[in-house]
Amino acid sequence: MNEIHRRVDQLFAIPPYGQPPEERQDILLRLLKDELEDACDRNAKYRNYVENWPVHPRSANRISDLPYLPVGLFKTEPPLSLVEPAEIRRVLTSSSTTGQMPSRIALDSPTARRMTKGVVTIAQDFIGSNRRPYLIADVPESTKGGPQLGARGAAIQGLQPFASAITYCLDLDRDEGLLLNRGRLDDFAESHGSSSVLVYGFTYILWKHLVKPLAAQNINLNMSGAYILHSGGWKLLQDESVDKELFNDTVARVFGCSADRVIDFYGMVENVGVIYPDCPDGNKHVPAFAEVIVRNPLTLEPVAEGEQGIVQVCSVLPTSFPGNLLLTEDVAGIVSYDRCRCGRRGTCFRFAGRVAKAELRGCGNIERSRHRAA
Repeated sequence: MNEIHRRVDQLFAIPPYGQPPEERQDILLRLLKDELEDACDRNAKYRNYVENWPVHPRSANRISDLPYLPVGLFKTEPPLSLVEPAEIRRVLTSSSTTGQMPSRIALDSPTARRMTKGVVTIAQDFIGSNRRPYLIADVPESTKGGPQLGARGAAIQGLQPFASAITYCLDLDRDEGLLLNRGRLDDFAESHGSSSVLVYGFTYILWKHLVKPLAAQNINLNMSGAYILHSGGWKLLQDESVDKELFNDTVARVFGCSADRVIDFYGMVENVGVIYPDCPDGNKHVPAFAEVIVRNPLTLEPVAEGEQGIVQVCSVLPTSFPGNLLLTEDVAGIVSYDRCRCGRRGTCFRFAGRVAKAELRGCGNIERSRHRAA
């Protein structure tokens, strides 16, 4: 296991988007095979699953031939784990709508450390590595999950290595709904002006509780140096006829920055440590320690460039749970398997929605009853 940890750590020294695809595939395939073997040694049920896969992992010539799990298998209590209960440092829980079981992801110390390092490695390629004031469009309670942490809290904490100071600009009202603290927001904007700052919020929370009300008042915060990162589902915004272009333009107008500084990223607690930010062309990119496979929904074979299918996420970061190869409930299209116009190499893709009849995920559990589960 120590050898696997060392090889995973070596990938952080590689530029996250600089490898030729063939070189990346070779490195990841060998490492994923070893991680699968180790996981089988530590979990008999998982070993049985792998041994009954049509292609034996050691015979696989492609990452797409390796055995993957459906992401729904992580909706269990206790969580599906490869380590002893005493080794579990924290359990991450996904967003979920009221009454539905969230995914539960068991992290030990090495996986938690790689989670943070993975997010930082990816984010700094888009926003730089400097620490800066960090404005969070949320409430402090979102990160106070104790041994369990929700998706919102995980995203907030994942960006904290970039923070020199932290300000939350939302409060809970009497009914535990979210309320903008305008004074705290204005103080932050006036204190930092056009200097470099980082802003983060779940997509719908950022829109509903900060951007939309300020846009209605034609407010400009004059924060031209802000990077605004956001993540989470778009379903509620689509219901309001808000597409990505309108969202980016409105956010940029409120903050007083250019629209290319508004960055949407996709991430799943099951795909811990890997996020997929939009580049200036609107494409999502896969870092050196991960891969994304888009599968034809009928044949389950990888699709060609320009085609859509079901998203499979692959990562060498987790060793505390069998999350290396996961078939999601999302649909995306492959833009290119190499060389986006932004210059980043490797697979780039765009999301297209959810698999038909797939469980609708919560958008950060926004309102009163949902806040407790976030």
